[in-house]
Amino acid sequence: MTLDALELAALSLRDGEKWASVPDGVLPAWVADMDFPISPVIRRALLRRIDTDLGYPAWYDESQGGPLGEAFAERMLGRFGFAADPAHVRLFTDVNQAMQVVLHFGTSQGDPVALHTPACPPFAETLVRLGRPPRAVPIRRRDDRWQLDLDRLADEIRGRSGPPCRALFLVNPHNPTGRVFLREELEELARLAVEHDLLVISDEVHAELTYEGHRHIPFASISDEAAARTVTITSGSKAFNLAGARCAVAHIGVREVREAVDEHRGLLFGQVSALGVDALRAAWTGGDPWLDTVKALLARNRLRVAERLPEGVGHRLPDATYLAWLDCRSLGLGDDPSAFFLEKAKVMLFRGSEFGPEGNGFARLNFATSPAVLDELLNRIRAAVPD
Repeated sequence: MTLDALELAALSLRDGEKWASVPDGVLPAWVADMDFPISPVIRRALLRRIDTDLGYPAWYDESQGGPLGEAFAERMLGRFGFAADPAHVRLFTDVNQAMQVVLHFGTSQGDPVALHTPACPPFAETLVRLGRPPRAVPIRRRDDRWQLDLDRLADEIRGRSGPPCRALFLVNPHNPTGRVFLREELEELARLAVEHDLLVISDEVHAELTYEGHRHIPFASISDEAAARTVTITSGSKAFNLAGARCAVAHIGVREVREAVDEHRGLLFGQVSALGVDALRAAWTGGDPWLDTVKALLARNRLRVAERLPEGVGHRLPDATYLAWLDCRSLGLGDDPSAFFLEKAKVMLFRGSEFGPEGNGFARLNFATSPAVLDELLNRIRAAVPD
């Protein structure tokens, strides 16, 4: 099956969350899964693992980076110029688990954590459940661009609304706005992190989905001082559509956190599967031809969304990701415009209000599908708006 020839009849038979959770006749464009078939390289790696040995894996000791340390380091150096230390790599089931473990060992109960908003729903929820109060720092749209409010961030870190922050959770490229932060922005963040002795957790899971004219810069590559306080988290869940494989990588530059993770391995969190490890290793070492094809299709879809959204829906082309952040406030649809589109257009979008108060009146659209399916989505949205 080619990437641009997906058909609704086949997609509707899928039993993953994206397609199985919608009523009959509704097109899903909400959760961040791509509709494309898996890379042939990953498929061969999974079949090879199944045919070879599904017994206990031989890489229980991750003290030197485990089975993905070298692959991660080579990937970071080759694509982003980041000289990551393979011995600092540890494996987790997903980005959320890595975030939780790092917060558990790197901060204390009650420590505030700065978080740019709108924020992906699981992140703020995790902070609240762990007892690390989130300090929201809104990203504002100014001069037709989503901009970091560095002054507000500095105020929050210093304790504008309570005790000073002990950590910064950075999402770059940003979900849901699609911003790729510039070097000068990251340098200012690094300056604040060093000045206020912050732990920085940098979610860079969308890094490989940047578009022409934009360049991802790993936060830990900004300086040696930044690297020593940064945990970089990524996986193949977005660029290679491997969310179900349950394998993520954390490059833990903070020695104390890394040692605590090693000391508690097997006590507080489980291990990843051999299938997940082989899938991610295959993606990073041989999946680029597939990824290049996907990115070319996404680039066309990105423009298609911008050209065909109905009048009254605000939108800025994302620098990265396959997610469009739609400003529906001028349509008068209230805080949750996704409810309108679900009822009137039979299209399920992600509720913007779940990303925090800054998401009220917004909805997120996933355009990682075939042009034909995307056209049907956009046709339904356009037809519903005049009502």
